[in-house]
Amino acid sequence: MKLRKAELRSFNSGNYTATVRLASSYKVYLEDISVARNLPIAEMVTGRKVAVLFFDEHSPKEAVIVAVYT
Repeated sequence: MKLRKAELRSFNSGNYTATVRLASSYKVYLEDISVARNLPIAEMVTGRKVAVLFFDEHSPKEAVIVAVYT
């Protein structure tokens, strides 16, 4: 497992998924990343910093956003 910093680009409250931009790259966007259900919708604002947990670094579908911070 690996924890990475990212920036929230969009959030879909219907299925609790998001698009993020990894902090290490200005061009890498990951779409349809699962968001932990304990994170309030009000906190999922475009531009916020998020922590993304990768269970498998080679498969973005195996990632989940676990925290929002400033």
